[in-house]
Formats: sequence, C-alpha cells, structure tokens
Amino acid sequence: MLQLHLFTDQLCRLHSPGMGHPERPERLDAVTAVFDTCDGKPGVTIDPGRDATDAEITAVHTAALLERVRDSQQREIAVFDADTVANSHSCAAALRAAGSACAAVDALFSGQAQRAFVGTRPPGHHAEADRPMGFCFFNNAAIAAEHARRHHGVSRIAIVDWDVHHGNGTMHSFYADPGVLYVSLHQFPLFPGSGRLEETGSAEGTGYTLNLPLAGGRSDNEYLFLFDTLVVPLLDRYQPQLVLISAGFDAHERDPLGSMLLSDAAFAAMTERLTGVAERHAEGRVAALLEGGYSLYGLQLGIAATIDGLRGAQRAAPADARQSATATGGSHTIVDSAVEQIAERAADTLSRQWGRFTV
Repeated sequence: MLQLHLFTDQLCRLHSPGMGHPERPERLDAVTAVFDTCDGKPGVTIDPGRDATDAEITAVHTAALLERVRDSQQREIAVFDADTVANSHSCAAALRAAGSACAAVDALFSGQAQRAFVGTRPPGHHAEADRPMGFCFFNNAAIAAEHARRHHGVSRIAIVDWDVHHGNGTMHSFYADPGVLYVSLHQFPLFPGSGRLEETGSAEGTGYTLNLPLAGGRSDNEYLFLFDTLVVPLLDRYQPQLVLISAGFDAHERDPLGSMLLSDAAFAAMTERLTGVAERHAEGRVAALLEGGYSLYGLQLGIAATIDGLRGAQRAAPADARQSATATGGSHTIVDSAVEQIAERAADTLSRQWGRFTV
C-alpha cells in the first residue's frame, strides 16, 4: 500500500504579516480542511513535522540571515521589505516549515513513505541566501534538497516549481550546480521579475535550469503541453533520485494575485506526471511543498487535487486536455501560438545540452 505523509502544524498559523496581507493565517485553515478529509484513510499519516536545525538552514542561507530572522522574535513587527513582514511567531513558523520539508525527505528515504505533502507556511521559494523576500524567510525547497544531498547521499534532485511567481531564491541556490535540476513555469512579467527563458544556469550548472515564462491567461492544456513536450522528457533524461514540487496554487483560476486560468484538475494532472517520473527513476519519491495560493477556496481545491495526484486517485482529465487527445494534430490545435514559440525556443536551448527535443 502506498504510504503518504502529510506534514502540518498549527504553529504555522501564528505567523502573521499583518491585516490585509495575502499570506494570511487562514491559509493554514485551507490546508487543515483538506488534511482532515484524508485523516484515517489507508496509508495516510499526518505528522506535525519538526523544526529545522541551524545547520540545515545555513546549508542554504547565511548565518547573518538566520540571526536576522531569529531576532524578529523579540519584536511585535519586523519589516524585512514591503512584502515580507514578521511578527514574534514568524521565526518559529518558518523554522517548522523548513524542518518539516527535511522531515518529509527523511520519511521518503527511510521507506516510511513514498509520497509527502508539506502543508506549512510561510512559503520559501523567493528567499535568497542572504535575504528574506516575497513573503519568504527560509527557502524550504532548497533546504530540503540540500538535506537530501548531505544526509541521504542523493546526487540528482529535480525541483519543479509551478507557483505563478518565479522561484528566484531556489534558482539562485543551484544556478551553477548540476546536482539540482530546477524547472519553473511562471507568469511573466510578474514579481520578482526573474525567470527569463535565457536563464539556463552557469558554469557546470549550464543547462540545469529551465524557465518557462508565460503570459497571463494560460490554461490547463497549455501547462500540460509544456509538461509533456519539455518538463517530463527533460526529467526523464536527468533521471532524478528525488522529485520536489514547489507547489504554489496562485496559478489557479480563482487566485487574486495571478492571472492564470488553471483548474484544480491541472494540478492533479501535473502531479501525476511527476509521480510517473519518480516511479521510473526515484523509487517513487515525491514531496510537494506548499508555496503560494491566496484564494482560500482555490488553495483548498489545489491542495486536494495535488494530494489525489500523489495518491494516484483517479480524476477526470482537464476538459481541454481531453479535446487535444482527439483533435487532429494533437495539442498543437488548441495551444496558444505564443506558448508553442516558448516551447520551441526552450527545446532549441535544451538540445544543446541534452540532445534533441522536438515540440
């Protein structure tokens, strides 16, 4: 029986950036509502996680950043930038989020679980080595990847980031590093302004970053077209030993901060494709880590869909994906030409490093 570990803790609800901030405590209520429906299902374990150690944080971040975040515990409000604000509980929540990401990796490599979902907050993928930003204090995905390398001897990790915002901090953590393949599908232009198609890595990491910047209004089928023509073939060539998902749900059609039109079915379909990669190359090991998502209902739908994808539960394919399967010429008939052009340019770039890609 497939074992799925779900990580969350009410400690993460205590972090509050202030009235009116989109990264609000009620986001954890959406997580809890979904996890409650999973409680008691065969193979599902709900775990409060743990705090990250100083060594786990400083494997990715500077000691000075850790101390700045820790110092915020002494103040009612600590402003790191206009978007990134802490109260006295934010450091504890951020340490629990990062530590739970590491605990998820441990569960996968100990054999306790084949899949994991870390439903914590604050999110992490914008946090740079020396700077909290974009609602993020510690980079949970990068910390989990480093933990897998240092404690489990993993040499090839794939991080797939489908948050509507580009994960600048995660990309920069591994930009010159072939041990982590970073793939991002994101709205562009949009905060933080990084994630151009031309950003493909540097030095030994050249070719190990794939950015797919998309105009707003992209739908299920266009994301799945990119998964099927680029993302999954690239991951299959890389053969990761662990798949991490930066699972933001602000590309959902209900989200107020993004302009994408993804249904919850798209998140299930993308997850299913990534679990397939993990089954082929990583003994099934996949961990999804919560990033953004600011419509509470959209967040709840997206989390539930992703968990279904992790568990292998059957869901109907997105409607436009079903059309593309039967239409003459396949998905090309209903994919926007601008998305096809991005795919063709990305395929050309990837072919220099990985061999021929066809779109």
